[in-house]
Amino acid sequence: MDSSDPAVSKTLRLGWILLAVWLPLGLTLEALHGFKVAVYLASQLRRELWTLAHAHGSMLGILCLLFASLAPRTLHGQALTGAGRALRTAAILMPVGFFLGGVLNSEGDASPGILLVPVGALFLLFALVRAALGSRSA
Repeated sequence: MDSSDPAVSKTLRLGWILLAVWLPLGLTLEALHGFKVAVYLASQLRRELWTLAHAHGSMLGILCLLFASLAPRTLHGQALTGAGRALRTAAILMPVGFFLGGVLNSEGDASPGILLVPVGALFLLFALVRAALGSRSA
């Protein structure tokens, strides 16, 4: 893998950072549940949103690592740069949006931070389409 390209090295680094942040969050959520912490258990919406933050953060971290592994062989130029930038943006916005949506939420409504999720989803969609259109045979 050629990690000399800035898009590749930034995406690789972010992938490891995302896994280092969001995987332990899952363990923390299990501990909050196991120790019956009222702030966590009192809101079903908070539990769901924080679980989604953990799942999306971990999954997008793995996707960043996969991108960093495959993109140098299949993408070039603007496709590599654009897809990498969009993927990194999505990988930050989506899990953070889910997490913030569960902070200070009411029982029926997520906090305004949830608005980051659809923005991140659009960046993810752009990254995937950009990679698909810019891919070439290995």
